[in-house]
Amino acid sequence: MSHNSIHWFRKGLRLHDNPALLAALKDCRHIYPLFLLDPWYSNNTHIGINRWRFLIEALKDLDSSLKKLDSRLFVISGSPTEVLPKLFEKWKITRLTFEVDTEPYSQSRDEEVMKLAKEHGVEVIPKISHTLYNIDRIIEENNGKTPMTYVRLQSVVKAIGSPKKPVPAPTKEDMKGVSTPFSEDHEEEFGIPTLEDLGLDTSSLGPDLFPGGEQEALRRLDEHMERRAWVCKFEKPQTSPNSLIPSTTVLSPYVRFGCLSARTFWWRLTDVYRGNKHSEPPVSLHGQLLWREFFYTTAVGIPNFNRMEGNPHCVQVDWDNNPEHLAAWREGRTGFPFIDAIMTQLRQEGWIHHLARHAVACFLTRGDLWISWEQGQKVFEELLLDADWSLNAGNWQWLSASAFFHQYFRVYSPIAFGKKTDKYGDYIKKYLPVLKKFPPEYIYEPWKAPRSVQERAGCIVGKDYPRPIVDHEVVHKKNIQRMKAAYAKRSPEDKDEKTITKGVKRKATSILEMFEKKAKR
Repeated sequence: MSHNSIHWFRKGLRLHDNPALLAALKDCRHIYPLFLLDPWYSNNTHIGINRWRFLIEALKDLDSSLKKLDSRLFVISGSPTEVLPKLFEKWKITRLTFEVDTEPYSQSRDEEVMKLAKEHGVEVIPKISHTLYNIDRIIEENNGKTPMTYVRLQSVVKAIGSPKKPVPAPTKEDMKGVSTPFSEDHEEEFGIPTLEDLGLDTSSLGPDLFPGGEQEALRRLDEHMERRAWVCKFEKPQTSPNSLIPSTTVLSPYVRFGCLSARTFWWRLTDVYRGNKHSEPPVSLHGQLLWREFFYTTAVGIPNFNRMEGNPHCVQVDWDNNPEHLAAWREGRTGFPFIDAIMTQLRQEGWIHHLARHAVACFLTRGDLWISWEQGQKVFEELLLDADWSLNAGNWQWLSASAFFHQYFRVYSPIAFGKKTDKYGDYIKKYLPVLKKFPPEYIYEPWKAPRSVQERAGCIVGKDYPRPIVDHEVVHKKNIQRMKAAYAKRSPEDKDEKTITKGVKRKATSILEMFEKKAKR
């Protein structure tokens, strides 16, 4: 039977290692590559202008690659449950394929779409390719429980074996006998919108340092893989949070949008490592991909993963509600130059180094401002190009010492931490030019500079740059005691990391089982 197939792009904005796309092309007459601008995301998540730009660029790149196969991308605005049934009928669709997405909204959306597809007699083929492994399999192999430590995850995936090898991108050969029906007014009806079309204010757009798209992702991957010695020696904690050019790969936005397959990245690293002495997880580049897998797994296994309330693994903390402090942190005007420079880079460029994220997250939560990690999570969700539901929630819980990491007495200094890798404050001068004439001894603590030094620098603290909104030496000690009190309130079984299984054992049907059952009905 020849099928009329829709391949529904969501994440996975690429042709390489896209098994669901290959499944759509098998025994296919007409293929419709589809991307839906789902209003749910605009209404329920915070997406900043830089991330919108990255998405639009990724879609343009995808359309350009499809054109080379004599196909096109169809972009439609609307809810999947409303749009897809209409397309099933209009295009006489018999098969729908997509990449499995483990996020809660995606799962409920896909379950609904499965029902509608069944009603329209449409075969559905979901394929796993956004993660290295089948997340359900990881949980099953761990006796149905979510691995709560990185070491445990490592031992489980070691038993499973290496990730599957990536599948090749479709070629003209795969497209033989397959066509995409599109008309001359395709751009008008199904074209990729501009930022202005979406009603977005482009005046705040920063420099386009990390253009979206599969071709850019593969180019950057090639570039990094040529640095064989650097790849083999890579250790994340040894990289600098405040270097003027990124000290890591900055491939995270491309992996997040699926412009770069995690499996492709994994196996390219394997090729570089082969026969060479190299760093090991958790600090190596393989280790970074396993951290991603760890948080994807915990996000599937732990209920209410992106919230404190109802999250059985999260310490319940009585955080303060201080809108003024939250706004000062978000807008880079806390009076601590290292923190403000990081938040300025984030707002302008959409990316900051992992250790810079550590510094500002600790500062907002348990270190200084005592504001809930959920508030920080929202800001990162809006401003980070690589904002990923599972990783964002997991890392904020970790850095606020709410889950996974419990050494709450280890606090990042907003002054000393940045000095370790940038004693002259060049990073601060780049992102906070108002401070660029301060001598190195005062650049991290401009409020300590004598008035004459401030005048010579052309920046009076309290007028041209804010005074610190808190006294770090006082508040961080007070907050350690508050954290100690929150920990003391935990129930006995929650106090031992190894026994935290309550509410974590999986009862739900696995994602693929859900799809398979729906498909069989």
